[in-house]
Amino acid sequence: MPLSTVAKRGLLITFEGIEGCGKSTQVRLAEKALLQRQIPCVVTREPGGTPLGEAIRDILLHAKDLAMTPLSEFLLFSAARHQHVTAVIHPAIEASQTVLCDRYYDASTVYQGFSRGVDLNFIHRLNQAVTDKLVPDLTFILDVPVAIGRQRILQRKTAREPDRIESYDLSFHESVRQGYLQLAESEPTRICVVDAGQPVTEVHAAIMKLLLPKLTNED
Repeated sequence: MPLSTVAKRGLLITFEGIEGCGKSTQVRLAEKALLQRQIPCVVTREPGGTPLGEAIRDILLHAKDLAMTPLSEFLLFSAARHQHVTAVIHPAIEASQTVLCDRYYDASTVYQGFSRGVDLNFIHRLNQAVTDKLVPDLTFILDVPVAIGRQRILQRKTAREPDRIESYDLSFHESVRQGYLQLAESEPTRICVVDAGQPVTEVHAAIMKLLLPKLTNED
């Protein structure tokens, strides 16, 4: 696919879903597919993407012994997000690169808002501030039942204990799933729900069918 078919401005494509839904796998597959078509792209993640973001990620996901209120959690995510958008996402978009981001601000709306009770209006205002109102061009929610997501986490080849958020009880993760579905209903033009219970190759095919028309002249 010649570069001339790619949108002049880079796009922000985000991947969301409950723990164990397969986001990271699908991000890597999407990256490979875009590079095969000579579409420049950047893969990144939240929290993370920058040295500061990775340090905050370590606190958020692995500091199990630290008491952390839902608001404190959201503010840490927000600090990492602002650094991420400023240092990584905005420059990539301005350089006509497509950004494939493993989680973005929708995660805070769902995890700290719907599921942990932080005021949704406050989350929306701060998300707008820290991202300079940068809205994803397309968001994929990889939807899978909580029980399947939990089973995948426990069966990962890279054996490790579940992180702090993965360790929350099943009712929390069910509320996260329902929050994502509610969010998708509220923004159907931006958010696409993909059945992540399918085989990996079928999930990838469903994503690329929706993604490629955004990036190229392919139908």
